[in-house]
Amino acid sequence: MIANMEWIFAGSALVLVSAIVIYNGFISRRNAMRNAFASVDVQLKKRWDLIPNLVEAVKAFAGHERELLEAVIAARNASPGSAERFRREEEVTAGINQLFALAENHPELGSSEQFLMLQRNLTEVESQISASRRAYNSAVTDWNEGVEVFPGLLFAKVFNFERADWFEVKSSERANVEVKL
Repeated sequence: MIANMEWIFAGSALVLVSAIVIYNGFISRRNAMRNAFASVDVQLKKRWDLIPNLVEAVKAFAGHERELLEAVIAARNASPGSAERFRREEEVTAGINQLFALAENHPELGSSEQFLMLQRNLTEVESQISASRRAYNSAVTDWNEGVEVFPGLLFAKVFNFERADWFEVKSSERANVEVKL
């Protein structure tokens, strides 16, 4: 009888330790995902800080491109909630790509020292954003696997842990940039 009690106690302890390990794993993955998102956010802030300077440099050379400049400024100045965040960033990226394409059609703009410096800075920031997005998507994949794979899915349901969305690029952003003159 005492041997049975020891087995019951050992089994209960094993279940409790397993539950703690799985729960703590979820918390670690969630924190890694939040950290990765914050890293993307930092890079996006860098880009947002450079955009007004880029727009001003372009205005000086291509004042008649006002519609494009206003669209980039509007996308940058919008204060979206977290659900709108990725969509707004896609609009900003598309606008920046169009601004860079303008430089090809305006040789004086493409040779401007200020514009070239801003273009180099934005290219570097875009590279950092891309790396941050990959890290974020990796953290989201790890999180989603925890939510969907047994036995984690049992704990996910109990604690209302839900799948997270990746930071994806829309198909329209993958297409070549069309410059309207």
